[in-house]
Amino acid sequence: MSDEVEPGFVRVRLDLSYDGTDFSGWAKQAGGRRTVQGEIEDALRTVTRSHGTTYELTVAGRTDAGVHARGQVAHVDLPEPLWREHHEKLLKRLAGRLPRDVRVWALREAPSGFNARFSAIWRRYAYRVTDNPGGVDPLLRNHVLWHDWPLDVDAMNEAAARLLGEHDFAAYCKKREGATTIRTLQELSLVKGDDGIITATVRADAFCHNMVRSLIGALLFVGDGHRGAEWPGKVLAAGVRDSAVHVVRPHGLTLEEVGYPADELLAARSREARNKRTLPGAGCC
Repeated sequence: MSDEVEPGFVRVRLDLSYDGTDFSGWAKQAGGRRTVQGEIEDALRTVTRSHGTTYELTVAGRTDAGVHARGQVAHVDLPEPLWREHHEKLLKRLAGRLPRDVRVWALREAPSGFNARFSAIWRRYAYRVTDNPGGVDPLLRNHVLWHDWPLDVDAMNEAAARLLGEHDFAAYCKKREGATTIRTLQELSLVKGDDGIITATVRADAFCHNMVRSLIGALLFVGDGHRGAEWPGKVLAAGVRDSAVHVVRPHGLTLEEVGYPADELLAARSREARNKRTLPGAGCC
C-alpha cells in the first residue's frame, strides 16, 4: 500500500478537536446519524463549493460515540487548484460553517509520506473520573465519570505498572475479525488533582476497540478495593475477556494528542504500522 498522493492532488493535514457528547462517533454511518467525519466533510464540501464531491478524511484515531478529542489529526487529499484557490481562507470559512462542538485549528500541506493514521507513533488519551461523594461538577458532567466508591490511586498505579509494554491485549479489547490485538502500552498512570478529579494518562502506539475504557474499568475495580493490584495483570496474561472487567462509559475519555516521527521517517513508519504484529514465539493465525 502506497502513501503517494495522486498526481494533481495535495495532501492536507487537519488538527481538530470536538466535544463528542452529541456525536455517534467519528466515522460516517448509515442512517443519517451525526458524526464528526460527516460534519467536517459536509462543511469542506460547502466552503470549497465542491457541489456533490466529497473529499474523504483519514483520521489518526476513530473515536466512539461520546468520546471527545482535543488533539485529533486527520488528512484529506484535495485537488491542487482547489487548494490553491481556497487555502488562505479555508480555516476561517470552516469556523463559520462548522457546528460549535467541532473545531478545525490548523490546515497545512502535509510533508511527503504523511498518513494521519499509519504514520502515527503514539496516541495519548486521558480518562477523567472523580470519587467525590457529592458527584461531578455539573459543568463537567459530560467529561468526567462519577465513581461512587472511594478510590486508592496508589493501588491503581501499582496495578497499571504491571500492564506496561508490548502484550496481546485481547482480554481488554473487543475482537475484530482479522485484526491483531498486540499493542505496546507506553504509559498508564493516574494523578488526583486538587479538584478531586483523577486523570488517567494512557499512551500507546495504537489502541484496539474498547481498550482504554476496559483498562480503566479494571483499574477502578482495584481502586475501590474489589480486586487486588495483581488482578489486571492476571487478566491480561489469561488473554480472554473477564466478565468482571467493565467497559466504562465513554464521556470520561478524551484523545489528547497524536505523535508523529520526523518528516523523513513518516513513510517508513506508515509501512511498518501496516504490518500485522505477532509476539515473539507466537504462532501465526
